[in-house]
Amino acid sequence: MPLRTAFELAASGTADASPVSESRRKRPAPFSLRLTKDERARLVTEAAGAPLGAFIKAKLLDGPMPKPVRQPRAAPLADRTALAQCLALLGRARIANNLNQLAHLANIGALPVDPETVADLTEAVEAVREMRRLLMAALGLKPEAAR
Repeated sequence: MPLRTAFELAASGTADASPVSESRRKRPAPFSLRLTKDERARLVTEAAGAPLGAFIKAKLLDGPMPKPVRQPRAAPLADRTALAQCLALLGRARIANNLNQLAHLANIGALPVDPETVADLTEAVEAVREMRRLLMAALGLKPEAAR
């Protein structure tokens, strides 16, 4: 259906023929259920880490029980604090950025170095990246997209 026709139908209030409104009409209405704190706590316990909505649906309809969602194991609070401080220092020091700039200058010939120095600089950059990745994993954080 041309855009103009769809727009005119929508403006005139006869947009029932549009595919969007048809799909919205076919969707069943959501169902709400109020629980007491005790009832909800019992369901959460029985679900054992599975999504609560999926667990209730499976229980009501005799369907397969959902698998529990695996939570990342967090480090103890003292370790998390130390790891977070270490990660912050690593970011503030900009070591990785400085090493990367030196490697770039060496690669374009602006910094006179031999191939061994270039390899050492590249290795240092990768070591810092690996330290950052390990610290983020220890903190249970998702690493950012590679730059």
